[in-house]
Amino acid sequence: MAHNFQASRQWERINRYWVTEEVAADLTNFKSDRRNHKISLWDPGANGVRYLKTLGYTMAAELGPADWARLRRTENRDVGDPIAVRWNGESICLDYLQAILEVGFIEQAVDLEGARVLEIGAGYGRTCHTLLSNHDVASYCIVDLKTTIQLSQKYLRHVLDEARFAKIDFVTVDEVESVLDSRRFDLCVNIDSFAEMAPDTARGYLSLIDRLCGSFYVKNPVGKYWDRSLDGHLEGDEALEPAMETGLLRQVLDIHDSEAVRAAVPAFLAAYRPGGDWNRVADGWAAPWSFYWQAVYRNAARSERGPAGGVR
Repeated sequence: MAHNFQASRQWERINRYWVTEEVAADLTNFKSDRRNHKISLWDPGANGVRYLKTLGYTMAAELGPADWARLRRTENRDVGDPIAVRWNGESICLDYLQAILEVGFIEQAVDLEGARVLEIGAGYGRTCHTLLSNHDVASYCIVDLKTTIQLSQKYLRHVLDEARFAKIDFVTVDEVESVLDSRRFDLCVNIDSFAEMAPDTARGYLSLIDRLCGSFYVKNPVGKYWDRSLDGHLEGDEALEPAMETGLLRQVLDIHDSEAVRAAVPAFLAAYRPGGDWNRVADGWAAPWSFYWQAVYRNAARSERGPAGGVR
C-alpha cells in the first residue's frame, strides 16, 4: 500500500514563507525569530495570552492541598473575567495563584487569627480578598490612592460577604498621618508598590510601619531591568525613565539570571527592614516572577503575636 509522505497544506505555506531554502544560510538569531517560531516555539509577540495561560497552568499543577484549600475558600474569583485556566475542575488565574501563595507564606510566620492588618497599596484587592476569606482577622485597613481605592472598594464589596467587607476601612494617602497615627496593627502588607513610589515616600511608609506595626510582609522586585526584548518598550523612553527613578532598589540587572537576582537579595532585605528593632523571620523567591523576593519581618520590641507554625 502506497503512503503519502508529502507536506500538509499548512507546512507547504510555512515552507513558502518562513522555512525557505535560504533559512540555513545564516543562523544568527534564528532561534528568536520567525523561522524558529514556526518550527519549535510559539511567537511570544503574537501568543502572549497562550504563554500567560501556560504559566498559570504550570503553576496550578504545583499547588499543594493547603493551597487548593485556600483557593476554594476564596469565592467569586471570576468577577472581572480574568484570563484563567481550569485545573481539576477549578478556575484559577495568575492573580489568585499569587494571592494564595502570598497568604500561605505569611501565615507560616504570623498568627492571622484576630489580627489587625494594614495593607499599603492593595491594587484591586486580591490579597485582601484571599486573606479575609481564609482568616478571621479583626480588621483590615487599606491605604491607597483615591482612584485605586474606588476600584478596590467596589470590587471587594462585590466579592466578599457583608460581614467580611465590614471589617475593611479605606484610607487615602492624604489621610494617612491624621487617621493612622493613633492606631496599631499586627501586620502590614506591601506587594509590588514600594518599588513604584518615590524613594522618600517608600521610606516614609517604612517609618510608619516601624511606629505602628508588629510584623511586616513585603513582596517587591530586587531591582530594575532595561531589556527591550521583554516588552518592546512600547510606551517609549518617556514612560520608562520615570519608572527607573522609583523605589528603594534602582540598580539594573539581568532579571533572568538567577545569580544576578540572588546577589541583589541582601540589598533587598536591608532596604525593607523597617527599623533597628526588626528581625527577618522568613524570606524567599516570590514565584513566578524571576526578580521578585518576599520577606516577613517582626518587631522584636513590640510584636506579641507569635508564628502560627514553622518559619521557613
